Amino acid sequence: MHKVALIGAGRIGRIHARNTALSDRLILAGVVDPMAEAASALAGEWRAPVLNLDEVMDDPSIAGVIIASSTDTHLDYSVRAARAGKAIFCEKPIDQDLERARSVSGDLSGARMLLAFNRRFDPNFQALKARLDSGAVGSLESVQITSNDPSPPPPAYVAVSGGLFKDMAIHDFDMARWLLGEEPSEVYAAGSCLVDPEIGRLGDVDTARTVLKTPSGKLCVISNSRRSGFGYDQRIEAYASGGMVRADNVLESTVQVWNEAGASADRFQNFFLDRYAEAYRREMAHFADILDGAVPSVGYADGVAALALAEAAAASVKTGAVVRL
Repeated sequence: MHKVALIGAGRIGRIHARNTALSDRLILAGVVDPMAEAASALAGEWRAPVLNLDEVMDDPSIAGVIIASSTDTHLDYSVRAARAGKAIFCEKPIDQDLERARSVSGDLSGARMLLAFNRRFDPNFQALKARLDSGAVGSLESVQITSNDPSPPPPAYVAVSGGLFKDMAIHDFDMARWLLGEEPSEVYAAGSCLVDPEIGRLGDVDTARTVLKTPSGKLCVISNSRRSGFGYDQRIEAYASGGMVRADNVLESTVQVWNEAGASADRFQNFFLDRYAEAYRREMAHFADILDGAVPSVGYADGVAALALAEAAAASVKTGAVVRL
């Protein structure tokens, strides 16, 4: 059993607290949050103590930290944890500034760090990846990633989020790298504000299409919108020389109604907390593997690479030009 502490008692922190507390290999050794009421409530739910950051970092019995605090703290807390010799589970993005993220490579390149790109742990996407790697449909040529939220976030969130590419599409950039098996060398993106005018007034876009191209010519098209109008839309299509592999949306049930009007299915799972519940459990299990000595399957370098693509996409929207990496 490994003792780990949670930093951040917000929405995603609550998910990680539950998965940690229910693990048979991890012990939730404490909860840290500047909001005392939130920390106390979450710690009380799982019978863990409320700690401060210094107590966590200075306690040698705490083997790892889960960083689920605000994005502007991710990098600093990760560096501090690495210097304290702790394993790190850090939410994405690693930071909102690429150069700042790169500046700490000396501390984090060799750290036992899991960057929480949870979609890599989704069983459907893992099965898609396995089919591609097996060569069942030949050699991969192009990928289509669709990621649309059910409805836009409040403007107050958008204002501090880092923008659509760093906050939302960052997952898709990581998926693209993972599936393509080759680093993109060219990025072209177009963005508009079609959902909420307030998002535009805040300097962001709410609808985007991004094209990635690798040195060998593989292509990936990423489709993002802050509003689908029909639920949480998460699909991947991978086209290869001998066919296609597709991972479709997950429904709330497999029940269908057939009548004179045709066939109707159940709704899509509501949002990321439902759609990726199993992925969150699996990534926490992988963190336990890391504490047991396994090599992280996704870490600091992946976080920096995804952030580089996000910044390139944002630059392409502004200039209308292809950005070469």
